[in-house]
Amino acid sequence: MSLIAHTLLRRAKPASPLYCARMIRAAFAALCLLATPVAAAAAKPPVIVEVYTAQGCAACAEANAFVNELADRPGVVTLTFAVDYWDYLGWADTFAQPEFAERQRAYLNQLSLREPYTPQIVINGALETSAAEADKAEALLDEALRSRPPAPDIQFIGPRRVDVGSGPAPRGGGEVWLVRYDPRPREVQVRKGENKGQTLEQRNVVRQIVRLGAWRGRPTAYAVPEAPEDGLQTLVIVQAADHRVDA
Repeated sequence: MSLIAHTLLRRAKPASPLYCARMIRAAFAALCLLATPVAAAAAKPPVIVEVYTAQGCAACAEANAFVNELADRPGVVTLTFAVDYWDYLGWADTFAQPEFAERQRAYLNQLSLREPYTPQIVINGALETSAAEADKAEALLDEALRSRPPAPDIQFIGPRRVDVGSGPAPRGGGEVWLVRYDPRPREVQVRKGENKGQTLEQRNVVRQIVRLGAWRGRPTAYAVPEAPEDGLQTLVIVQAADHRVDA
């Protein structure tokens, strides 16, 4: 999969500066996210960093500090996807959902990988490395930050509809995804498995991911599902059908 033109809009529930019923341009949302005093027309969408991890994975715990630092990086949105395929080691990940591992597996062909692994970082759906290799991850992140193409406008029309504007569509078409994540640090006490006895702090834990529909470069409206819990941020991504994100 690749993120070809992802635009993001962050919303918290209940009210936050970006949670409102009026229309909001994605460029303005990106400005608020990045806190940069530049004109909206010059704003670029942030780089999306997907982290595939598991509370029961020893290597994931070791890479956790680097992953948490990325959550505060300007120009970057880090999303922590907890996977469940290491649950058999003795600890069932408290944040894992089957669709998160499915999303990771969907990247295998695009990233020329034989099987999923943790801790993995996927940058804009096009670059990947182990989160344990901080130097390599930093180099890939710098590359992505230097090459952020503009994304289509995204507007929320009330709480239950989002509009995606026009733009160049990827070959094979695009997809619109909604991601909701918890911006608050979450601490988990691991009582079994490889990380038994450790307390892990996780940032930007994904709680919901929903495919809203196809996008073919024309203005399109999509229904927005209700958030599963309060206090979550909302991210809307326009992504190539092969899952690469060009942002």
